[in-house]
Amino acid sequence: MDFEKLFLYKQWSDQRLFCAIYQINQSQFMQDYDFARQQLNHTMIVEELFRARLEQNPPPHSQTNTSDLPTLQELQQRIAISDSWFIEFVQNLTKEQLSQMLHFQFIDGKMGQLSVAEILFHMINHGTYHRGNIAHALHHAQVAHPADTYTVFIHKVETERRGS
Repeated sequence: MDFEKLFLYKQWSDQRLFCAIYQINQSQFMQDYDFARQQLNHTMIVEELFRARLEQNPPPHSQTNTSDLPTLQELQQRIAISDSWFIEFVQNLTKEQLSQMLHFQFIDGKMGQLSVAEILFHMINHGTYHRGNIAHALHHAQVAHPADTYTVFIHKVETERRGS
């Protein structure tokens, strides 16, 4: 599995999503705007938790969301940093490193273990899931949802694949 390409895809999708969220008319659709921020906040916290696990650092959060939501600008900055970190992290991983099992405590207090590859897959899958949730809010707020599927991404960055 080419994790670098997958995290480049995530970065591309995240950037497109922020462009769409900025188009929400906040005076008319504040609930949808706040829902998008809440989903992004949760996504960011989960990424920061798993990054800490990959770095074998203590968890930076005690829950997977917060009552006070960061600004959209702050979330965009944190996600950009996270996307860049994951892209760099995966660039030189060996098969042995990908299969390494990490043992940790989830936020609910239960113990768990995942391989590095499983954590990376979870980060990609988790982001996709929440971008989909935000797409519903964009639709409700009458903002076009950007096409952010992997196939759109791969054909944009590898244009030769569009040939016959």
